[in-house]
Amino acid sequence: MYDRQGSDKNLFESLLERIDEITNSLQGEEALRSVCRLLREAVPHYDWVGFYIVSPGDELVLGPFVGAPTEHTKIHFGEGICGQAAERREAFVVQDVSEEKNYLSCSVDVKSEIVMPVFRGGRLVGELDIDSHSLSPFSSDDVEFLEEVCRKVSVFFGGERE
Repeated sequence: MYDRQGSDKNLFESLLERIDEITNSLQGEEALRSVCRLLREAVPHYDWVGFYIVSPGDELVLGPFVGAPTEHTKIHFGEGICGQAAERREAFVVQDVSEEKNYLSCSVDVKSEIVMPVFRGGRLVGELDIDSHSLSPFSSDDVEFLEEVCRKVSVFFGGERE
C-alpha cells in the first residue's frame, strides 16, 4: 500500500471544515447526500460514496449515496465487506477486492473498498462505504479522516439530531 500522507492531510482538513458547514446548515438525508457528493467530487480515489443504515434484524439498508446505482440495497450482517464491518463493528480496508472471498461486487470497475462504522451513543447506527476504481488507494490518513467524518454525521442517524 502506498501512502500519500501530506497531500491528503491538507485536503482532508479543508473537507472537514466543509463537512462542518454542511452538518450545521442541512438536516438528515440531505446532509448525508451532500457529504457523499463532497467526498466523491473532492477525493480523486473515492468513486462511489454512500451510507448504509442499520435496521432491525441486523441488516444494512442503503441510504443516501453518490455514484453508480447498486443492486445491494439491503445487506445482512456478515455479508460482503459492509456486512463484515457491521458484524465486527470495525473499519474494513480492502486494497484489492479480487482477493476477498466474501465480497459483494457492485461493479467490475471497483478495485478496492473502505467501510467505516458510524456509532451514536455507543451503538452501531450505520456505515460509510467507499468504493475506488484504483488498487490500493487508501492510506492511514483516509481511515483517520473518515472516522472523523462518521463522528460528525452520526447526529443524523437513529433519531433526532442531538
